[in-house]
Amino acid sequence: MAKRYKLKTNIIEMAQEILDEQYKITAFTNPICSIVTTSESLEIAHWGLIPHWTKTVEEAKKVRNMCINARSETVFTKPAFRTPILSKRCLLPATGYFEYHHANKEKIPYYIFLKDEDIFSIGGIYELWKNPHTKETTQTFTILTVPANELCARIHNGGNNPFRMPLIIDKEHENLWLDISLKTTDIQLFFQPYDDERMDAYPISKDFLKKRPNDPSIIERAA
Repeated sequence: MAKRYKLKTNIIEMAQEILDEQYKITAFTNPICSIVTTSESLEIAHWGLIPHWTKTVEEAKKVRNMCINARSETVFTKPAFRTPILSKRCLLPATGYFEYHHANKEKIPYYIFLKDEDIFSIGGIYELWKNPHTKETTQTFTILTVPANELCARIHNGGNNPFRMPLIIDKEHENLWLDISLKTTDIQLFFQPYDDERMDAYPISKDFLKKRPNDPSIIERAA
């Protein structure tokens, strides 16, 4: 994995341990995550992008919860995203992700993953924001979403933003995604649903959010 991301081995081993020990991360709590950038070391960033031009702490708290993800269709036009998409792209290593399936009035959580990759990369963008009071700099990020493939559309069929899925970057194209010399048209070529034949999913326990992040039963198939 270190060779794959061109990172120092001890750093990426730490990330591997984090992925092994945490079975869920909830974006709306603005967690600190490990991201891959053009740096030789693994970076850490808070989930929920804060634009660099945000003026107050109150505004930062509000906007970050509105920037948990970025739609690929509008990422080049939204003020919060149009600058970092050109020069601050990143990768979020993941082992899988969760979505709800709506059946009648019931919400059934599913665990979605890749068949042939224990760890895969979700495409994102990051930004640096300086707190006007403390002068401390915080690194934040958001993930990109694209229209869902057939598998994910069947699962993610309700809620506020149905029929969406994360932008999954194929292993062979990870370094290209990070390349800051890419033009807009080059970046847009990435905005495709991942091949659903290379993905799989199954229902999990409805109380998975109540469990501790390091509880392996989170990703067990529901009985």
